[in-house]
Amino acid sequence: MKDGRVDEKLENTTQSEKIATKRKSSRKRNIAIFIVVSLLNVGLLALLWSQLLTPAQNQTSSSGPTAANPMQGRPAPEFKLATLGTGQGTTLDLATFKGKAVVLNFWSSSCVPCQQEAPLLQSTWQQMKARGIVFVGVDFEDTQSDGMSFLQKNGITYPNVLDANGATAINYGVTYTPTTYFINKQGVVVSMIPREMTAQELQKNVQLLTS
Repeated sequence: MKDGRVDEKLENTTQSEKIATKRKSSRKRNIAIFIVVSLLNVGLLALLWSQLLTPAQNQTSSSGPTAANPMQGRPAPEFKLATLGTGQGTTLDLATFKGKAVVLNFWSSSCVPCQQEAPLLQSTWQQMKARGIVFVGVDFEDTQSDGMSFLQKNGITYPNVLDANGATAINYGVTYTPTTYFINKQGVVVSMIPREMTAQELQKNVQLLTS
């Protein structure tokens, strides 16, 4: 009887050890799976983060269209619009400036940032016109009288045209005034600033047209 009880105890002990061993093995397996899953998640997060950063880094160096400037790297849309202040029926055609670099500024007489930016554009044009760079202003959805008042008030002497129905602005993708496009001698948009510019920004972008 004693031998039977001993054998039973030994059998129970062996089963307990087996169960304990299985539990330890299961824990190790779970820990290993947890570590592998965690590493995979970290890797995926790192990959996603790098993908998010890449477009932002490429945007400044890319010569093609971007979300911020869909016109970049594309030919500037042609237009033929009535000029402001040079007599009734007179028009200006962008094709007239073929072979020349153009700074194209969209503005409106009711736009306060446009009023603040106007003297900077005028003074920069005075400096750059001897180098063959053309400045053209496009008065967006305005009247002849309001447009003329704006030019006279700010002493603007470079050519300006009236985009009365906003069609030209739409072709360029303008959503805010002022917006300025920088067009090289090949007629291709190289950069754009969709807001009031600083003197440094204007000089930097003009340099792109002369390099």
